[in-house]
Amino acid sequence: MDPAYTTTWRKSSYSGSGGQCVEVADGIPGAMPVRDSKDPDGPALTFSAAAWQSFVTAVRTGEFDAR
Repeated sequence: MDPAYTTTWRKSSYSGSGGQCVEVADGIPGAMPVRDSKDPDGPALTFSAAAWQSFVTAVRTGEFDAR
């Protein structure tokens, strides 16, 4: 991530209980950084805003639900 941006991480509202949590950082134009909340000093994945929105939409509509 660009060091020019100060990121504030928050737990994703889609994270469940039991330690299976992801954190996201808002405020970076055109990007959505995502990291494992259990490893805050570890790597973060950065998705384009469009790719992240597609993923969130797929989760909301049940595209990844077990069949």
